[in-house]
Amino acid sequence: MAKTAWINLSNREVSIRETPKDLLQKYIGSRGIAAKMLYDLVDKKVAPLSPENVLIFSTGPLTGTPWPSAARYTVTAKSPATGAYGYANSSGFFGPQMKKAGYDMFIIQGKSPVPVYLHVEDNDIKILSAEDLWGKETGETEDILKARHEGVKVAEIGPAGENLIQMASVINDHGRAAARTGMGAVMGSKNLKAIAVRGTKPLEIPPKFRDVIKRVAPLVNKNPAALDYNQWGTVILLNYKNRSGDNPSKNHLYGQFPMGDNLNAQAIAKYTIKNKGCFACGIKCARMTEVPDGPYKTPLQEGPEYETANSLGPNVWNDNPEVLIYCNKLCNEMGIDTISVGVLIAFAMEAHEKGLLYDEKYNLNWGDPGTIIGLIEDISRRTGTTGALLAQGVKKAAEILGGESKQFAMEVKNVEIPRQEGRVLKAMALAHATSNRGADHLYALPTIDLTGNLDIVSKVPSLKACGPELMETSSEKFKAEMVRYTEACNALADALGICKFTFTETYAILPADLAEGLRALGIDISDEELFHAGERIVTIERMYNVKHGFSRKDDTLPGRNLHEPLNVYVEPKEIGTIHEETAELVKEGLLVNLEPMLDDYYRLGGWDRNGIPLEKRLKELKMEECITDLPL
Repeated sequence: MAKTAWINLSNREVSIRETPKDLLQKYIGSRGIAAKMLYDLVDKKVAPLSPENVLIFSTGPLTGTPWPSAARYTVTAKSPATGAYGYANSSGFFGPQMKKAGYDMFIIQGKSPVPVYLHVEDNDIKILSAEDLWGKETGETEDILKARHEGVKVAEIGPAGENLIQMASVINDHGRAAARTGMGAVMGSKNLKAIAVRGTKPLEIPPKFRDVIKRVAPLVNKNPAALDYNQWGTVILLNYKNRSGDNPSKNHLYGQFPMGDNLNAQAIAKYTIKNKGCFACGIKCARMTEVPDGPYKTPLQEGPEYETANSLGPNVWNDNPEVLIYCNKLCNEMGIDTISVGVLIAFAMEAHEKGLLYDEKYNLNWGDPGTIIGLIEDISRRTGTTGALLAQGVKKAAEILGGESKQFAMEVKNVEIPRQEGRVLKAMALAHATSNRGADHLYALPTIDLTGNLDIVSKVPSLKACGPELMETSSEKFKAEMVRYTEACNALADALGICKFTFTETYAILPADLAEGLRALGIDISDEELFHAGERIVTIERMYNVKHGFSRKDDTLPGRNLHEPLNVYVEPKEIGTIHEETAELVKEGLLVNLEPMLDDYYRLGGWDRNGIPLEKRLKELKMEECITDLPL
């Protein structure tokens, strides 16, 4: 039986119920079914940090199976950042253990009067005191609970979640983060420090399912991108992006980093002890790094990944790999999103440079290690003048500072922008603007043009019909077609519980392969029905935001992307020097022309020009129950 645990922390009631089969059929699982539950349970009157908000941990039908990299789980709630839809996704071993215990979802309601944690072992769920854990960092919390309860996997919050910081993350497996949109803050608002889960019953794996895996696993493991990540980790992207102009630097003033060689994959390799993979992973992209001595001595830890490496490297003008590795560890221990915190610090540094912000504690100079390290802790604990300001998010900080600061506050829907440069990658610009959880690279992950993946284009009629211009990264034309296809595929990846590196990063595996795998598990679904489920997930998330008053006005980009031209240079080392004015250019004066892309995106999705799904489209997706929530 597919199970959902309903856990009310206010009255300490626990109820285990069968997960509705019709919802699993329509929304698949994990991100999909959690989005539908949020839509049904939490209306626009509920404040994100109130007891009435729900916090949902969810797994997919493939999570915990031998399917390639089927390790992921989702955390969903009304977001304290966006004020509407929020979710975060993580990998490691927590999700598979939750699935082994038999659960599709933990739906957590209410608020405990004192700090607590959940101990779950199969059907036995206990709400236990966490007063001795409150205030502790994530690693120590995890170690204590693993010593206390044999065989558990743990997901927990750190000081950032306890202090209700809107970019607080949920951490599992000592460094895997469900980081975006503030799910850690929602967990903290409920006085829930951690969930420790153990399943004792192995999953039943049909022989036909294993046969499908034998066919698809080599497609992933032999893919060139997978081999690259295995050798270097995701920091290899710094090497490629610094040449293309897609390496946001100095708060997106530049798209390239002149000191790139100090922080590239080869530089991080000097601190790498071994690589590591998540459950059922053949790629093993994670790096285990350490700094053995010196002022930034860091014990063995997982990371940094590309997003962190850029956010706390080029974005803040830091080229010291030891500072980067130290900061990665610090963010994980604090339980704070490395993307957001780097954007916040870069914003503060630029505001200081422009005479808008001063601090008695920190010099706020570009690249200063003391400023970077100190602000990570201050933001996480909501302490200090600048820390308390930035803890409110970059949008609010810009509103408080005023002046021109709004122009360089890099956010969408109050979520700090991830580490891509939209003026260079127009499909990614559209994806950042339209993501229903705020600025996000993984919501749509439209990299088909960037990777030159003509193979997937030839297999998808809507993409094939676009012609060669689809693959021109700096052209706005046909980018809506790409985003509409990739966002549905990424919704499926999250709903199924699989890593995007095995699917939408490479398209080594296709939606038809996933449908075949589900049928082999006994789930009756056609190839077409599965893809429609991905579209349905995107639409239910959009409808949740519509209920909260979101529309076209919210699908926008930072002023810097729209109004400040960007140049891409042949030699990044000339950036910021006296040679910059005469340096050879690859591309000049890049901006994002967003409005035509939005028009195309809405039209292709069956939405009106204001970004609201049409009644006809809701009926096509069998979502008639949402029609009454359309604005009059």
